Amino acid sequence: MTEASREARVLEAVVSLVDRVLVDFDVLDLLTELTERCAQLLDIAAAGFLLADPFDQLRVVAATTEEARDVELFQLQADQGPCVECFLSGQPVSVADLASAAQRWPRFVPAARAAGFASVHAVPMRAAGLVLGTLGLFGTETGELAERDLLVAQTLAHLACVATVQGQAPTPSIVMPRLRSALTDRVVVEQAKGFLHELLEVSLEDAFVLLRTYARANGKHLSDVARQLMTDRMSRPTMVAEISELRTPPTH
Repeated sequence: MTEASREARVLEAVVSLVDRVLVDFDVLDLLTELTERCAQLLDIAAAGFLLADPFDQLRVVAATTEEARDVELFQLQADQGPCVECFLSGQPVSVADLASAAQRWPRFVPAARAAGFASVHAVPMRAAGLVLGTLGLFGTETGELAERDLLVAQTLAHLACVATVQGQAPTPSIVMPRLRSALTDRVVVEQAKGFLHELLEVSLEDAFVLLRTYARANGKHLSDVARQLMTDRMSRPTMVAEISELRTPPTH
């Protein structure tokens, strides 16, 4: 990819995401798209967003792969890793070679390397002095994150902040209810994803893709579709049948 082509893709991504923020949108769906854009535009294999709850505890709200999600969860359980450090300091964290950070993060490094990651980076979601969360970036190859890639990642993290506060001043009284709502929605989405995983016998990643595709096809918020699937027993059979039809037929 030429430098001009790459810059065009970055600008297209930013414009597309800003357009989404200017209309009715689902925060979880947008954060998921932001992680996907990171994986497409940066020299990384996976990405994940963490948001802080009202008790300043980070929670996973979006990830491009189950491996990235599991590693994000593990660093929260171990209370060590790039995103934890980034959240506490409010500054970007970049480790070009995970093997060199074994003493720095003795529990996190073996788990991340076992998942296939060799380098990790994190940038803060920061607004008006508040750190709302972090964007974690995971590479399967060792190497520094280029300055221009760090700038793109920080730009996408800023867009995530805008989406979270929805244009209002990011004071605690505004931000905390929004974060609480996003985290609650994520729990429901995870439940719906697990439900489809068991019922349709698809992977968790495929279950999420089906849920998201169905929501977009019907012009609904991802969180609303997940909540309806889990709580409305009357409409559930029809929803499941329609979601099942979205599956890609196996190739022979």
